[in-house]
Amino acid sequence: MTVSDVPSIRVLRIGQRYVRDERTLTHLCLVSRALGAESIYLEDAENDVLATLDGVNRTWGGEFQAKLGASWRSVIREAKKEGRSVVHLTMYGMPIQDVVPELRKLDKLLLVVGGPKVPGRVYHEADYNVAVTSQPHSEVAALAIVLHEIQGGEELKRTFVKSKLRILPNPRGKRVVEN
Repeated sequence: MTVSDVPSIRVLRIGQRYVRDERTLTHLCLVSRALGAESIYLEDAENDVLATLDGVNRTWGGEFQAKLGASWRSVIREAKKEGRSVVHLTMYGMPIQDVVPELRKLDKLLLVVGGPKVPGRVYHEADYNVAVTSQPHSEVAALAIVLHEIQGGEELKRTFVKSKLRILPNPRGKRVVEN
């Protein structure tokens, strides 16, 4: 993939489970950022989720953003106006291996993941309902796999601008250098 071939990917997280969701939201943000998405829409989040993300951007680079407060309906509506394809990640969808060739042809996507029960309307609003597996699993895992599949592994070669630190690959131990 050349730079012009890199798709514009945004993520929408629907719902909030207040009992245990802060860590999951942080992981969704980190996975989205590390694996090539440009932003994530969250209905709600604790301030420490945003602070963690801000600190990661300052230290490790990049301009990933978390956008708070927009309803899932308005995010999907705006995505469609922008010409984005809406890809809902659900265990009830079509197998990723069957649809990934078509998804790789898209240049603007909105990946939708749900925490609690996703409203039935989302299944109808989505252009694609995609399953990583038809077994219960984590939305964080599903997001990582789909980001990887859509980009064909190219996201793993990405570099982040304005990073203060950089990891040097090492077969044993850790090597981190300042930029």
